[in-house]
Amino acid sequence: MNDIDDTQAPLLDHLIELRRRLLYCVVAVLICFGGAFYFAQPIFAFLVQPLVAAGQNKVIFTQLFEAFFVQIKVAFFAAMMLSFPIIAMQLWQFVAPGLYRNEKRALLPFLLATPVLFIMGASLAYYMAIPIALHFLLSYQGDLGGIQQEALPSIGNYLSFIMQFLFAFGLAFLLPILLMLLERAGIVTRAQLVAARRYAIVGAFALSAVLTPPDIGSQLLLAVPLVLLYELALIGIWFTERKRAKVAAAVEG
Repeated sequence: MNDIDDTQAPLLDHLIELRRRLLYCVVAVLICFGGAFYFAQPIFAFLVQPLVAAGQNKVIFTQLFEAFFVQIKVAFFAAMMLSFPIIAMQLWQFVAPGLYRNEKRALLPFLLATPVLFIMGASLAYYMAIPIALHFLLSYQGDLGGIQQEALPSIGNYLSFIMQFLFAFGLAFLLPILLMLLERAGIVTRAQLVAARRYAIVGAFALSAVLTPPDIGSQLLLAVPLVLLYELALIGIWFTERKRAKVAAAVEG
């Protein structure tokens, strides 16, 4: 018990500390929201660039308040991303006193890797998957038996569409962290994950079919990274198992 912090605080003190950490998180989100709302239009202009690149130079809003609420949503999404480091730091400062040193060393890299992997997944969606999906969906424009069919996407629907992509790819890239944490907690073993590889591959393609449009390009852009990330998690677990085995052997020796 020497390597754990001396924090034998009663439940009330823990609740007070939790309230203080949550208050810091709320203040951080509100401050980031204020700044993001000021830049909401440039942010949305950035998000709409894949649609412009696909040949669509017009978006509409069908309700008077739709454009305003789109700016609110854009500012909120941006505020959550900007304030994530502060939220993660507050969460860490609340949890860390109750962890052993080896648990801190094991958990901290996962916490630091989370935003990096999420940004990597969202970037893949923005620069590759979304343009492919938009080209496929907008290809249905044109003459339809004497009637001209034209896409007039509303800004609310487009924001929902692109956020679905960004969050789906971003969360999908967190798969290695989830699997390694489950293994670290003893919920699953590497042998079980290896045995479930074929089911994981089928699940990756099924999930990509649900989260992406019905074109094969965008589905593969999500399914293939999911499979590769699953394999990456197995490799990472193998390395951590070897490291733990060496530490255990050194202790026994």
